[in-house]
Amino acid sequence: MKPEVLIYTTSWCPFCRRAKALLKEKGVAFTELDIEADPAHRKAMIESSGRSTVPQIFINETHVGGSDDLVALDADGSLDKLLAGQTTAN
Repeated sequence: MKPEVLIYTTSWCPFCRRAKALLKEKGVAFTELDIEADPAHRKAMIESSGRSTVPQIFINETHVGGSDDLVALDADGSLDKLLAGQTTAN
């Protein structure tokens, strides 16, 4: 199963770049929505995550959190499982 990954970002955010780099390193395709380019994306992000900071990452509709959360999942081996649809995060 190919994971569905959605990441809300801004163009200037170093944490967004870090999260995208990790996903690219893992060979994971993702949909990126820039919350500055379209205010509707910011509203959707806040409504779905409860957070107003970027990045906000969703894998298979599960809210993972931000860049630090993604890196922590990778460090403990949970990210690969989540990408494979085997477990859930937050």
